[in-house]
Amino acid sequence: MTASTPPASDSSTLAQVPVCVMVFNANDPSGAGGLTADISTLTAVGCHPCAVLTGAYARDTRTIFDHFSLDDEAVLEQARAVLEDVPVRLIKVGFVGSPENIGTIAALAADYAELPLVCYLPDLSWWQESYTDSYLDALRELLLPQTSVLVGHHNTLWRWLLPDWEGEHSPSARDIAAAAARMGTPFTLVTGIAQPNQMLENVLASPDAVLGRGAFELFDGTFIGAGDTLSAALAGLLATGSDLGQACGEALGFLDQCLENGFCPGMGHVVPDRLFWVVTDEAATPPDAESDDGTDSHSVAGFVFPSHDTQH
Repeated sequence: MTASTPPASDSSTLAQVPVCVMVFNANDPSGAGGLTADISTLTAVGCHPCAVLTGAYARDTRTIFDHFSLDDEAVLEQARAVLEDVPVRLIKVGFVGSPENIGTIAALAADYAELPLVCYLPDLSWWQESYTDSYLDALRELLLPQTSVLVGHHNTLWRWLLPDWEGEHSPSARDIAAAAARMGTPFTLVTGIAQPNQMLENVLASPDAVLGRGAFELFDGTFIGAGDTLSAALAGLLATGSDLGQACGEALGFLDQCLENGFCPGMGHVVPDRLFWVVTDEAATPPDAESDDGTDSHSVAGFVFPSHDTQH
């Protein structure tokens, strides 16, 4: 066998391949949302994320300062390379930065029309209004007709889909779902609907019925990355074969646990802990125990990593 020849694979020795989900999103360097949220959430629910970078935020855990969009040709080349190689089961779309990128993703989705598509619309109030308008126009015209489930906060979807709403009360989840359905999206998951007694309700609806709902007590603190987490969890659970109602309920439960175990990595808002189920039992190893190779654990624990001044 030469160095350029890969070893023959023995399928009997390979682990079962997890379900593959393609996600389009921008990188969030704070780790709160964007591709980081998609990757960690999909991994947590047992999927293999195929992450396509569409741009990058300049942000911390408090504020979005700017966004830099990747060229649509670069987005296309990333996605095509994977789709022609990996059996992707579902496509999830987050914030992709430009109308051109939406057009590219919509064309790809049309080529793979058999794949369900979950679309998450985040709050874009931080963005310039002219950019927001053209982005939402492209989303409405090109991507919503191919979207299986739209996910978004009640206020965000209301302002976008029902800007001329004049009802005595705020629109219900079914009102918003009906507006989305007129653009081609059959199901909408509306989050953050304010309820009495410090409760928030999340409702999965079609124009004709409420298919699922979950009410949760309002947490103390402000969270970022919750929408990306919920939509990625929903996408992963749908990709693994759960029906829509079951996937919605499990995704909402997963998000609730992520928020309950949230943490503050910086000086800003709380980030959902998508790996809350990973427990490190520090008490499992007594402090005086020796490792299997006979070394004293104290000497390892007390090792001081050198500063970055190594002479080469």
